[in-house]
Amino acid sequence: MRPDKIDLPKGWELSLLDKVCNRGSGHTPNKKTPSYWNGGIKWISLSDSNKLDNVYIHNTDKEISQLGINNSSAVLHKKGTVLLSRDAGVGKSAIMAENMAVSQHFIAWECSEKGILDNMYLYYWLQMLKQEFERIAVGSTIKTIGLPYFKKLRLPHPSLPEQIKISSIINTWDKAIEKIERLLDFKKKRKKELMQKLLTGKVRLEQFSTKKYSKEPIRGTGKIPSDWKVLHLHGCTEILMSNVDKKTVAGERPVRLCNYMDIYNNDIVTPEMDFMKATAKDAAIKKFHLIDDDVIITKDSEKPDDIAIPAYIKGTFKNVLCGYHLAILRTQKNVLLGSYLHLVLHLKSYQHYFFSLANGATRFGLGLESIKKAVIFFPSLQEQEKISEFLFSMQREIELLEEEIDVLKKQKKGLMQQLLSGKKRVKI
Repeated sequence: MRPDKIDLPKGWELSLLDKVCNRGSGHTPNKKTPSYWNGGIKWISLSDSNKLDNVYIHNTDKEISQLGINNSSAVLHKKGTVLLSRDAGVGKSAIMAENMAVSQHFIAWECSEKGILDNMYLYYWLQMLKQEFERIAVGSTIKTIGLPYFKKLRLPHPSLPEQIKISSIINTWDKAIEKIERLLDFKKKRKKELMQKLLTGKVRLEQFSTKKYSKEPIRGTGKIPSDWKVLHLHGCTEILMSNVDKKTVAGERPVRLCNYMDIYNNDIVTPEMDFMKATAKDAAIKKFHLIDDDVIITKDSEKPDDIAIPAYIKGTFKNVLCGYHLAILRTQKNVLLGSYLHLVLHLKSYQHYFFSLANGATRFGLGLESIKKAVIFFPSLQEQEKISEFLFSMQREIELLEEEIDVLKKQKKGLMQQLLSGKKRVKI
């Protein structure tokens, strides 16, 4: 949407942004002069990009001093000033929660002096135009928007009371989203904590509680319950290192391949996913087909920290094979559940273990022996099942909250387009 390409509703005006508020920018004081820094004045830079787009910005990574302002083109902007990133992270915006300075990568607008434009209305209008800003930014390494664009920028706006009412309505959605996001963060942290404790026996579900603990199976893991088993992976799983690639060969049967990106983007793999088409021999189809309750991991990657990313196979698959860069861990069902192993492989201790064994020059890989020798300790099948169900229910709660946030964000986006264009009017 072009910022000036709308039909103005009755009582609205189309004004140059420079006419209805004061535009400013900022600067970076000399980094070689220590007295210009850490002086208590919050200074917004590109490293603060992750703090933008949340209405207000309260804190910054760096601070400058009054001396730094006096000896540079930096400016101390008033509380309530609206800022927009015109470089990396282009289009991100926020309102200053207190007096702050900015680097030269930002444009800042102060609205209160002229009394024509509400700062929160301006913030939401800039948010609505974020895709437009991203579209017009130019540059090969870092995209940017030049100052001439902002000097000509015009915005449609109603009277100040109507602006404030519009901002208040949109802000109601932001507060609802923020509330659910806080709950989501709590749920994620709680699940992570319980995973670590339940999967190592530090905490047990009530029906399996015991005070008996044996010696630690691996140095640094701590003691585990005496009724848990300790085995190498090859003692409780069949490990299949796939050699099926994406090539299409005449005479082979058509199949679908679960490949590296399917695992990278999905923790649970289901039959409905859009798998890559390929062909394979009957022997490969028989050996490397995916079945319900399999666990697959990445066995090679360009980055060593992308090694042994696990995913869980859930559902009935037809002619879906494990791709070349992956390995299947097929558990012995009378000993270990795939759903439980999948959770265990998410623990940091296993990620560090496989990371330490990855080798290669341009591409890092795990050998069969490295996977086979990984030690796993686990409870009875009944306890495995209960732990898996418990953690799955927590994950489902997290997913439902994420879905709720997505719905609210879509509602907010549609509401902004209606209110900020005047297609939907509010009563004052």
